Amino acid sequence: MEETLRATLEETLTDPTSGPNVMTFLVIAGVGLAMALIYVPVRLFITITARSRRLRLLQRIRSLREALGQPLATPTSGPIPAPSEATPSTSS
Repeated sequence: MEETLRATLEETLTDPTSGPNVMTFLVIAGVGLAMALIYVPVRLFITITARSRRLRLLQRIRSLREALGQPLATPTSGPIPAPSEATPSTSS
């Protein structure tokens, strides 16, 4: 048993490019590379389109507020005002 383990270890150390470990590594590395080549462009596309949609929405809100003649309210660091009438909770 010890001799077979020693022989296998010596074979692996003398020629590390042979054996099933190399093929496993190449398969996993290939899958990782394929995932990266697909993920990066898709993520960039989603990010760019989301930002442009957000910008268009913000511009539309600003133009509607200007059309109504209301100035933009600056955010304050105070507490958020509560609604004047709280809706009663319906619990059974």
